[in-house]
Amino acid sequence: MKSFIVDSAAFVLLAFPALFSIINPLGGAFIFLSATQGISRKARRALARKVAIFSFATLVASMVIGVFVLRFFGISMPVLGVAGGIVIALSAWKMLNAEQDTSGRESALQASADRDLESMAFYPLTMPITTGPGTISVAVALGTRGVAEGNLVLFAFQVLLTAVPMSLLIYALYASSGRLARAVGPTGTTIIARLSAFLLFCIGIQVMWGGIEALVRGLAAAT
Repeated sequence: MKSFIVDSAAFVLLAFPALFSIINPLGGAFIFLSATQGISRKARRALARKVAIFSFATLVASMVIGVFVLRFFGISMPVLGVAGGIVIALSAWKMLNAEQDTSGRESALQASADRDLESMAFYPLTMPITTGPGTISVAVALGTRGVAEGNLVLFAFQVLLTAVPMSLLIYALYASSGRLARAVGPTGTTIIARLSAFLLFCIGIQVMWGGIEALVRGLAAAT
């Protein structure tokens, strides 16, 4: 029992900071707010709940079956990095160049936005903005480590112990993104949203570049 607790604590202390640093739910909250301008608070909270649920599913699936899925389809981690990095960078670029919504939107436009944003819950708000390829790569690596240890019951517990708090944190910060924005003011919100989008763009380029480097090294080794 003691070993079970110690091993679980060691896994969480490794996995949670690694996932937190790349997901960055605080910065993501301002990106989420920027992408959901003009909708009601209730709709935003409902959308945050869906993003948190999808993020939980993505984390669990990546850690538990990610490595097997990639092997089945013959997709290497470097290729995932290149493709995912491009998607992240493009999404961030759109946010960097998006015009800020005005407060005088018509009610019909707001209702339309509510409906449209429902379809955005998974893409792009969950993938790639919240749990993108970088997160999946980290989760798959953690899953590979957990599967290699052989104790599947322990591994399942460790996965839940990591994914549940992270998903709850995502929901709490995304759902309260409006309050966070009011706390820092309109100018502060714009600055943080743009800065977060720029950092997300940099992460996308870094993930893509890491994939390219790995592909080049593999090609060089093959020749």
